Amino acid sequence: MPDPHEPQLLGKHQLEKALYEEHQAISSGRLKEENPLDTSADFRWLCEACRRGDLKVIQEQIGKGININARDEFDYTPLILASLCGHYEVVQMLLEQGARCDRDTFQGERCLYNALNDRIRNLLLSYDYSKSTDPLQPLAGHITSLLVRDVPKTADIAVHTSDTTFELHKFVLSARSPYFAKKLAANPETTSWKLPQSMPTRSFETCVRYLYLGDVGVHLGDGEEEKAVLAGVDKLSRLLEVPQLFESLLLSGDRRQARQRRTEEVEKGRNQMTAWFRQNVLRYKLVVDSEKADEVKWDRDNGIFADVLLRADEEDDDDDDEDEEPASSTVTAVTDKIRQTNGALNGIPIGHFTQTSRSPSRHRKPRRSVLYPAHRAMLLRSDLFATMFASPFREGQTSKHLQIVPVDCSPEVLDIILTFLYTESADFPLALALDVLHAADMLFIEKLKQRAALLISTLGNGSASVVEAENPRGEIAVDVEIEIDIYAIVRAGWSTRVPRLEEFGARFLAQRLEQHIDTAEFRLLVEESAARIRGRQETDTVELIDDIRYYLSERFRLRFEDAGLEEIWDEGAEHAVQLDDAGNGARVATNDEGYSGSPEHRDDDWHAGVEDDAELAAELEGGQGVVRTLDGELAGDEFAQDAINYQILLGKIEQLMEGLGLDG
Repeated sequence: MPDPHEPQLLGKHQLEKALYEEHQAISSGRLKEENPLDTSADFRWLCEACRRGDLKVIQEQIGKGININARDEFDYTPLILASLCGHYEVVQMLLEQGARCDRDTFQGERCLYNALNDRIRNLLLSYDYSKSTDPLQPLAGHITSLLVRDVPKTADIAVHTSDTTFELHKFVLSARSPYFAKKLAANPETTSWKLPQSMPTRSFETCVRYLYLGDVGVHLGDGEEEKAVLAGVDKLSRLLEVPQLFESLLLSGDRRQARQRRTEEVEKGRNQMTAWFRQNVLRYKLVVDSEKADEVKWDRDNGIFADVLLRADEEDDDDDDEDEEPASSTVTAVTDKIRQTNGALNGIPIGHFTQTSRSPSRHRKPRRSVLYPAHRAMLLRSDLFATMFASPFREGQTSKHLQIVPVDCSPEVLDIILTFLYTESADFPLALALDVLHAADMLFIEKLKQRAALLISTLGNGSASVVEAENPRGEIAVDVEIEIDIYAIVRAGWSTRVPRLEEFGARFLAQRLEQHIDTAEFRLLVEESAARIRGRQETDTVELIDDIRYYLSERFRLRFEDAGLEEIWDEGAEHAVQLDDAGNGARVATNDEGYSGSPEHRDDDWHAGVEDDAELAAELEGGQGVVRTLDGELAGDEFAQDAINYQILLGKIEQLMEGLGLDG
């Protein structure tokens, strides 16, 4: 008997009916096309990457601004293709980037119906309306919450009705209403505004919720009261030059239509905030000599209504000054103090924190500083800033001139952080991803931290795609476009507590283990991984090594499974190679080579075979056609090569662990 609480999938006829009804609604203009047809080459390439599970290409195409909810000529969306082909990580990334899987739409039901396995299906079901259809909800929710947030105080204008006072923010009103933009531009020092006594308070409250990206579809009263409220909204919407407000109250429709209007209004609001942010905050950033930065006096009554200055210092290119102490950072000091005392942030325990070097920018001598005029109301999206501004210390106090708050990151990174806080956009290159990750961790901006981790784990394979990088013999394209420091990434995963990066680092190293296993850097990384276990016992395993072993097995097993030779892998791999005391591989026959002799004659027969192979190799100029293992020995074929290489690498891991005095 089906669970009444479990969403039921539509059958074939129901899907056809849903498609017909959706088509009729779109044709009549009642609904907007949520999955428009896209036949462009970029979208086709995105769909192909979703079929293959190529995270790198998918991330690159999304970065170009492609609509990931569009459909191809066969009515497939990228999410459907990834779900159908069983690429769990691709499905997860698409959902995180705003791909929709609505249970009451044709495409949504089709995606669920065609999911390859229950794991993907459950992931799709876990992304409800608020996650899958409104990726801007965190931004809208924060701006709406400013209407009821009293601590810290960020409002800078009071609007009085007949019986209520609304504490509002000039920059929000200016960004959202052309009327307020003109009025406040002429008189930026205005701190109070009074409405006519005849204007119903609920009418203005409705307008305020609209300007603050809130949902205005609320109960407006009954009978005459409702008429008076609507009349007031009509008058105010024309005065404030936001006619869409009154139109949205008059329109009626089903849940999907209401959701569509809500999504469009939030998107419009984000675009207005983005334009205002770029024309004011970024436009008026100030570049000064670092030694003079603290002398800047920015009046509180300014035309962009900023109430704080954020300072970021440029890096010094002089290598001789690397050991000098970095400029003091209020943000870093507050972060470290909270973490090192095992404190709590806004009532949320944050656990133990170990001080580590976050990025190269931690060791620099400032030459020039960039000051960004900002608004505390938007900086509150960072829990660190929220705690700082609510404190009794200097940063939480009001003064004639704006407080300068140093942030320990480069101006380029602070630019990205502010853009995210004001607009929810987070587009930045891989070269800055690690610095953004550390800065977001320092400021407790979890969503931006996850964005940076996603970028690193998808683009971190250079020019080789994920599919290419997972080839069983670890062959890497020579024209690597973007180089990454995998050791810094693994350490960043540890220090910022991002499992995605730890997994990515282990997979990356396993795919290229022959290039790293004998290096001093890899040895040091293994030692650090072992030291991360508190109260370590002799029998404890090393997490990094465990993960590398798992992905190493996956790397070589893939070759055999693709060829349908799972039995050869399972039975033959264990006997593919024997290691001598020095850790060198000595080749022995395996079942896949067709050997049927007795064990006591195996070595003699094998050495005879090696001599024959050597003669054959001498005849092949340039070594073409010869398959060798990692230790230089000849292999019968690529499958034998894989089985032997796998055992050689496992042996090297064991040697490394023994050399470090570690078990596991």
